Amino acid sequence: MATLPQIFKQIFQTSLANGEIISSLIIFAVVAFIGWGLYIVISRYFSRWTQKTETTLDDDILAAVKMIIIIMIVIVGIEYALSPLSILEPYNDTLTGVFLVLQIMLGAFVVTKVSNIVIDWYTSRTVHIEGKNNHHLLFLLKKIVQIVVFVFAILIILYVFHVDLTGAVVGLGVGGIAIAFALQSTLSDFFSAFSIYFDRPFEIGDFIVVGDYSGTVTNIGIKSTRLKLLQGEELVISNKELTTVSVRNFRKLEKRRVTFTIGVTYDTSVEKLRKIPPIIKDIFEKVETADLDRVNFTEFGDFSLKFLVIYYVNSADWGKYLDTQQRINFDIKEAFEHEGIEMAFPTSTIYVKKD
Repeated sequence: MATLPQIFKQIFQTSLANGEIISSLIIFAVVAFIGWGLYIVISRYFSRWTQKTETTLDDDILAAVKMIIIIMIVIVGIEYALSPLSILEPYNDTLTGVFLVLQIMLGAFVVTKVSNIVIDWYTSRTVHIEGKNNHHLLFLLKKIVQIVVFVFAILIILYVFHVDLTGAVVGLGVGGIAIAFALQSTLSDFFSAFSIYFDRPFEIGDFIVVGDYSGTVTNIGIKSTRLKLLQGEELVISNKELTTVSVRNFRKLEKRRVTFTIGVTYDTSVEKLRKIPPIIKDIFEKVETADLDRVNFTEFGDFSLKFLVIYYVNSADWGKYLDTQQRINFDIKEAFEHEGIEMAFPTSTIYVKKD
C-alpha cells in the first residue's frame, strides 16, 4: 500500500523528498484546521454560557483553555508533521523524547494555570485586603505552586528516561530537612502568614486586641504583622504568635455596650431617687447616637446610693463613643443640678463620744 508521500509524489509528479514535504505541510494544516475548529466552537458556544454567569471564574477558565488549545495545536501539529520526513528517521528516538518532554511540561503548565485561577477566584470571593504586601503574599503563593509543580514535572521526565533518582531524592530529602530545622522559626511565621491571609481573622485597617496590646493593623507581612497602638507607637508581632493566641477584632462591632454607675448622696430623699430613672430616660431620648437599655437603683454603696446605667452606642468608633458619653454626662449633671440632686463623693463620718 502506497504511503502518503508516495501518493503526493505521483499526484504532483515530483521527487519523493518533495512528496514528504508536501505531506508534512498538509498534516500540519489538517491538525491546525481541527484545532482551529475546536477553538471556534469553544469561543462561540462557551463564551455565551460564561456571559450569563456573574463570576469571572468561568471566563478565566475559558481564556486558559483557549491558550492551551493553541499550544497543543503547535506541539501536536509539528510532531505529526515531522513523521513523514525520512531524513529525520535516524533522530526518531530523540524527537520522541523531545515531544514527550514538551507534553509533560504542557501538563505542568496546565496545572499551574488552573491553580492560579483557583487562587485568584478564592481571593475575589473573600474580602479584599489592600496593601502591596498582601498582593506580594499572593504572588509568592503562586510562585511556590509553580516551583513545586515543575519540580515534580522534571522528576517525572527523569523517571521516564530511566534516570536513577535515588541520589537526587535522598539529597533533596536531607537538604529539605536541614533547611527546615535551620529555618524552623521563619518557616513557621511564613506559613502562619498564609493562614492569616486565607482564614482572615483580621485585615488591614481593623482594630484588634492581642493580649495587653490594642491597635490598628497597618501591615500584614510574610514574617510579622504591624500594629499602630493607641499610644502612637508601632508594635511588630510575629505571625506565629498571632495564630496561637486569642485575637479580639472590632471590625464587626456594629454597636458598643456601655455600662456606668451614678452615685448620689445618702441624704437624697426617696422622692428625688424615684425621679432619677425618668430623668436619665428623657436624656437618652434626645441622644440620637445611643439607645438606653436600662437604668436601675442597684446598690447601697459605701459612700453613695448607686444607679446602674446600661446603654448602646450605635457605632464602633471609639471617638463617637467618647463624644456620646460626654454629652450624656453633661446632661445628667445639668438635670441633677436643676432637680437639686447632689452627686456623692467619698466621705466618712466620725462620731466622737464624750465621757
